[in-house]
Amino acid sequence: MAAADEAAGASARPKRADAVRNQRTLLAAAAEVFVTSGVDAPIREIAQRAGVGMGTIYRHFPTRADLVVAVYRHQVEACAEAGPALLAEEKSPFTALERWVDLFVDFLVTKHGLADALRSDSGGFEALHAYFLDRLVPVCGQLLDAAVGAGEVRPGTAPYELMRGVGNLCVGRDDDPRYDPRRLVELLLRGLREPRPS
Repeated sequence: MAAADEAAGASARPKRADAVRNQRTLLAAAAEVFVTSGVDAPIREIAQRAGVGMGTIYRHFPTRADLVVAVYRHQVEACAEAGPALLAEEKSPFTALERWVDLFVDFLVTKHGLADALRSDSGGFEALHAYFLDRLVPVCGQLLDAAVGAGEVRPGTAPYELMRGVGNLCVGRDDDPRYDPRRLVELLLRGLREPRPS
């Protein structure tokens, strides 16, 4: 009987792993749709991007707020995990920082509709913001420290300060489709560079 139980447990494990993978795929698709169409995008569009039925989305996320919060948490974790990975794969810590900030901009564009989606739960929004800071400020600090240590960035910029600056540059995108925050974020990062000796 114990062997049968173990076999049943073993066969159940891959399903759980598949379910986790499927949910990640769904959240990644929702994040992409939110970046291009905002958090009010039709659920149908998200289902098509993820390759699932609308019922699957509603089964996992009964309300739009549930989906938006899940996407938010998914993106925070993706940003947090990306920092060390980018540092490991890039020769230049500054390039790693640039690539991480690009991911962060994607996240911020999604985040802008979050307050409206959670209108009835301001406490929930505050808890998510605290989670965001706890997870991402240390990652940004690690990237900045590495770039300073490599002589690519001048010292003195705090990670929260940089993240806040990037966030402020992303705000205008909601009101003006012609506004490209990435251009100004690129200028901001260029301003961090350590001048090269002539």
